[in-house]
Amino acid sequence: MPPDELQERWREIQAELRSSVTGLTFHLWLESLQVAGRDRDTIYVQAPRHTRTLVQERYAPLLREAAARVFGAPVAVSVVADDWSPSSPPPTARGATAGALRAPALNPKYTFDQFVIGDGNRLAHAAALAVAEQPAQAYNPLFLHGSPGLGKTHLLHAIGNYLRRFGGTIVARYATSDEFTTAFVTAVRGGSVEQFRESFRDVDVLLIDDVQFLADKVRTQEEFFHTFNALYETGCQLVVSSDRPPPEMGALERRLVERFASGLVASIEPPSVDVRLAILRKRAALDGVAGFDDATLREVAEQVSSSVRALEGALIRLVAHASLHGERPSPALASRLLGGSHPQRRTGKTTVAEIQSLTASAFGINLQVLTDHDRRPSNAFARQVAMYLTREFTGASLPAIGAEFGGRNHSTVLHAHRRITRELDEGSDAARTILELRRRLESLAPDRSR
Repeated sequence: MPPDELQERWREIQAELRSSVTGLTFHLWLESLQVAGRDRDTIYVQAPRHTRTLVQERYAPLLREAAARVFGAPVAVSVVADDWSPSSPPPTARGATAGALRAPALNPKYTFDQFVIGDGNRLAHAAALAVAEQPAQAYNPLFLHGSPGLGKTHLLHAIGNYLRRFGGTIVARYATSDEFTTAFVTAVRGGSVEQFRESFRDVDVLLIDDVQFLADKVRTQEEFFHTFNALYETGCQLVVSSDRPPPEMGALERRLVERFASGLVASIEPPSVDVRLAILRKRAALDGVAGFDDATLREVAEQVSSSVRALEGALIRLVAHASLHGERPSPALASRLLGGSHPQRRTGKTTVAEIQSLTASAFGINLQVLTDHDRRPSNAFARQVAMYLTREFTGASLPAIGAEFGGRNHSTVLHAHRRITRELDEGSDAARTILELRRRLESLAPDRSR
């Protein structure tokens, strides 16, 4: 593609990004990105050295989605350093081509060395390492499950990175279930299903992330089932992750769930405060973050306990605030910024009806809007806030919450929870409304105990 045309496409991608995040997020992390080149199905995006890791880890999926909308087809995005320059075209041999096309999907920062081990993830880590060292010799398939942001993606990438470095001729492919679905749908429409199958089956190790999102996609589930069988029967390793264990995946075909449960199923639980502190130390060292003493990091660890992703998001927020306002990081600053943004999940007697009523009142909408299929942005956002609060205050399962909001599926509820969590991480204007709703709901619990 000519450089001028690529730059024009990049401007369109930036417009997509700007409309997908808050203004502060775009200014801090995405505005400085530059497109550096394109090679077949991959575009290379330059990021400043001090933000490259964060952009790769938190915004690569957003970049891929924006690029796919602009180019009209799935596009891999590789986030590179600001001194990167296009190299000569890659060789066309099968192994070299496969490696070149698949390499951008793996985050080089996600390695076993960078994974902090604790009681809640010890089995999952040991099993993943065993799979990387001896694929298909034990724990096949390997099924990892846990709430979002606890390290499942890190372990899948770590397996791929280990094999890339030490696996010799072993070919590994990582993809999210959404990427698998998009590639399959594109192949069906373009009459290239056989090429699609070759790309996913001509591998030794297949790593599929967030498999729960295959729910309600009947044809994609069928294709994935046959891909799973083809690889398993030829002695290839399969590693799958989900936000829940196989017995709770009622929205997937039973035969798929049975395949997942046939190997080792390992859970990942939230880390203790000491493990969270170790994660923050490692992350601060990895990103070259200066000025954070142990007391400040411990305050962050004590304030944020829901997930590793939220923990790292809190550190990023603190770094950004200190940098923009010229303040020195301190326990007091961490407490002021994070206090209330990441409260512990409650399992009290607050009801869904109370949450819906308070949310509708706060947003000035009719209660029915929360359960109907009105897609106007303001109403959709209010609905997402209500679903987030329901998850936080009732501890109900994702499908149960979806049923309370017009029969929505678990994927919709999970997306809502992730979006609102991100709003709180970034301290957006909407965060004030959400926090005020939390405070009002929390005030209900003491009244009931009297």
